[in-house]
Amino acid sequence: MPSLAASRAERERFIPMGSETLFRDKPVWRAIIALAVPSVLTILIMVVYNIADMFFISMLGDDDQVAAVAVVGPIFSLATAVATMIGAGGCAVIARTLGAGDREQARTLSSLCVWAAIGFGAVFTLLLLTATDPILRLLGATENLIPQAGTYMRILALGTPLMLFSLAMASTIRAEGSIMPGMISNMAGTVTNLVLDPLFILAFRMGVAGAALATVLGNLVSSVMLVRAVRKHASAMAFSPRYSLRQPALLLHILAVGLPNGVSSILSGLASTFSNRLLNAYGSGAIAAMAAAGRSVMVITMVQMGICMGVSPLLAYNCGAGNRSRLREALQKTAALALGFGLVSGIACFFGREVLIGLFLKDTANLTLGSRLMTWLILASPFLGFYYLSSNFLQAAGKAFQATLVSVLRQGVLLIPALYLMHALFGLTGIAAAHTAADFGAILAASVLGLRGYRQIAAADHSREHRH
Repeated sequence: MPSLAASRAERERFIPMGSETLFRDKPVWRAIIALAVPSVLTILIMVVYNIADMFFISMLGDDDQVAAVAVVGPIFSLATAVATMIGAGGCAVIARTLGAGDREQARTLSSLCVWAAIGFGAVFTLLLLTATDPILRLLGATENLIPQAGTYMRILALGTPLMLFSLAMASTIRAEGSIMPGMISNMAGTVTNLVLDPLFILAFRMGVAGAALATVLGNLVSSVMLVRAVRKHASAMAFSPRYSLRQPALLLHILAVGLPNGVSSILSGLASTFSNRLLNAYGSGAIAAMAAAGRSVMVITMVQMGICMGVSPLLAYNCGAGNRSRLREALQKTAALALGFGLVSGIACFFGREVLIGLFLKDTANLTLGSRLMTWLILASPFLGFYYLSSNFLQAAGKAFQATLVSVLRQGVLLIPALYLMHALFGLTGIAAAHTAADFGAILAASVLGLRGYRQIAAADHSREHRH
């Protein structure tokens, strides 16, 4: 692989002019918007996927079916985590590789991403189909929820390889500036899901089975369009397994770099499982209320995540190219954008919380409880942009250990103990308050580690300049 000091002329021979100009030359605000908007839209597509099933099922007026969907959610958060690790890790590593001028290595890396996503998806399918009931009990399902939750999970399991492939590749192809194809492909899958959900759930009265089937078919559409998009638009991406067989050990590097993003999703799924197990004592209505509250504030945090993930290739490229001033400007402006959105959307969600909860719950008592829990979840969410930016910057800079440490703090080291401690102290309300406490602690720690990581890069660059 060429060194990071490869000349600009060398890099231009290997990198498509569109992405080279975007990452290196365009005004930073324009580059951020060009990268962040498609990423945010892709994230919102994921949010719609998460919300659509619960929304249309809620129209049946059965909060138990809403709770069944909520119970199954964490296990697919784990599957999403694997896709995120592959996609985010692949995007960062491929972007740095292109920044250093090695196009052939980029093909090897992209092929590894493709086949890893499909392979891990197949493993998930086998596991979920062979151990459905034990997994559901582990997730905190009450006995009355297991039949419907089992139906929902088994159908979704059949489409897990498609889900991992579509999510991973939509992120990976951003590494070379192919922004729109991934977004359009995932949007097509979402539209398919949104069209089929009311048809299967309401018209055909299939309930949770219809919701799961619509999701699988949506992922199928998204995957087919991604294959076509990559073949047409992504010049440094490869599907052929012969590339991945050259250096299969590089998959470990991809997963290590993507681990911070994946760990966050993994721990989110685990935290939801622990939360549901605590909520189990209060009945399925409490599980549904907490799920509705979480879905209602999801857009605040997910958009901030999308902004920060979107600029990841910009940060990675300029780390690889040694352009410290552009890197600093990108970090400052991304932080301002994420914070501004977080504050505006947080205020809007607070004042509209009863309307939002009402989209998912029909029972008056559950609706009131959901509104109360949602208030706690909103408090820290406007500031989570600092957390996501620090994690993505450390990842883009190749500081996998620090980035992983940031990721395990929020949903693992801090949240899981906080759930049990605050539940013991404050009961049901403490479960929601634990999220707020863990979020603020993670934001502070991530900001400190991110600033330290940047100063280390700046010091290293200054030392190299002084020696030369």
